[in-house]
Amino acid sequence: MSGDRQTGRGPGKVVVVTGAGSGIGRALAIGLARRGARLAICDVDGPGLEITRLRTEALGAPAVVATVDVAERMSVAAFATQVAEHYGVVHQVYNNAGVAGGRRLLDDSYDGIERVLRINLWGVVYGTKEFLPHLIASGDGHLVNISSVNGFLAQPGLTSYCAAKFAVRGFTETVRAEMLADALPVKVTVVHPGGVRTNIATAAFEHAREEGEALGTRDEQRMDFYNEKLLRMEPADAAEIILTGVAAGRPRILVGASARRLDRLTRLLPAAGPAITAWFDRHIAATEERGD
Repeated sequence: MSGDRQTGRGPGKVVVVTGAGSGIGRALAIGLARRGARLAICDVDGPGLEITRLRTEALGAPAVVATVDVAERMSVAAFATQVAEHYGVVHQVYNNAGVAGGRRLLDDSYDGIERVLRINLWGVVYGTKEFLPHLIASGDGHLVNISSVNGFLAQPGLTSYCAAKFAVRGFTETVRAEMLADALPVKVTVVHPGGVRTNIATAAFEHAREEGEALGTRDEQRMDFYNEKLLRMEPADAAEIILTGVAAGRPRILVGASARRLDRLTRLLPAAGPAITAWFDRHIAATEERGD
């Protein structure tokens, strides 16, 4: 069945997942392993990646494993070469690796902005450009790029993150248009997850602290608010939604009820989005001050 082929269920499908050391990436790798995919997984987090490898291997899906910094073009290029040489073909790529981060523009540093853009945008660009020829050559390719609800809804305090995720959406939809215009055998999907229970908010806070940024109680409270109130969906559930959508050949996948609601909001009231998220930002601040 075509749906089985699209998620790597049939023998011979080779599927690449970046950012597979935790969160949605690990859940995607596990879900694909259960579907019989032959995997190639990477992450900058070596220990986390090893846990994923052990879990997919236990499901009968040994994987090509590499520690890769997606912000470094040559690192991604070397991984693409490694995968192609090992398997001889690549059928699917999930450009999932990403980080939270960013502050209000007036408070952010150029280094902080560039880091978020290098990982969240350029990581997707590198992963797409390096693997796309292999996807085309497979005759049955599928490119899946992970954006965010912040790929269509701006939010105060996430300037660089929103910029990257909006760009991922535009980049991916343009690549899809090019594949259609040139009648090339690659389906292209952009994914917009809502609040998924990953370590992305905590990791961003810890990185900022390691970099010596001036963080206070409010920053920690904001991280806790995201972890406890907003990041609710389990990664495994998010991965199943994504894999089901890919199997159906959907060009755009919204993950979670919050993503669907926000998508409707921005379509119905596009000019109201910034005002609504500004109100929400003030609401979070007030909640933190009250200690709710």
